[in-house]
Amino acid sequence: IHGSKPNRDSEKMTTLVMTGVTALVRATAVRMEQNGINYPGRDIRDWLVNADITHISNEVSFSPDCPDPLPSQAALIFCSKPEYIDLFDYVGADVIELSGNHEVDWGWDAFTYSLNLYRERGWVYYAAGNNLENAQAAATFEHNSNRFAFIGCNPAGPSMVWAGENSPGVANCDYPWLQTEITRLTNDGYIVIVTLQYYESYRHYAENFERNDFRKLADAGAVIVSGSQSHHPMEMEFFSKSFIHYGLGN
Repeated sequence: IHGSKPNRDSEKMTTLVMTGVTALVRATAVRMEQNGINYPGRDIRDWLVNADITHISNEVSFSPDCPDPLPSQAALIFCSKPEYIDLFDYVGADVIELSGNHEVDWGWDAFTYSLNLYRERGWVYYAAGNNLENAQAAATFEHNSNRFAFIGCNPAGPSMVWAGENSPGVANCDYPWLQTEITRLTNDGYIVIVTLQYYESYRHYAENFERNDFRKLADAGAVIVSGSQSHHPMEMEFFSKSFIHYGLGN
């Protein structure tokens, strides 16, 4: 506060909450079966529902054929039961990131079935779609005259998950295109938020190659660049006029 006047106008503010990678599988899903579907969100719900925009990065598709979960599932081929999506309703989801490398573990039918579930609920999703153009398209929001654009991609693969010109899947990271699109959206007045299902890491610090890739997206105009891949929370930094988080963790 400067003098007697605050340095911000609450009527022009937007609160955004972003999550790390979410997978309603294995031990998490077992706990949901035991304690109720909303159990994982019980203690953090207020943080999420009180935000003006709540972002969820969900890397596993829903399927009506998904079997009961196992707490220590050996095969890393994942699906979530359709009723588990009620958890996202419970925490007030608005925008769903779909850059995850497990999106098509249960096949293309489960992937497209999940897209329909999101659309039925009025949620905007990004970083995946019915074709490459849809997967690359930004998800946009406007609140209190603030205009946001979420855009994301997956450089790590596997290649089978990537969308093609006429085939569904996740957006691969075409960095020159992405930088151009970030700049275009910024020039159009959007606050651009970029999220990446980057190469997996089991460490808390960022390597130089990660800094290079994340920082060039910030240089293109992204206000936030966030990693959705890491199982551990990683370091963060303010870079120029941007906030970079190299990996939020599970």
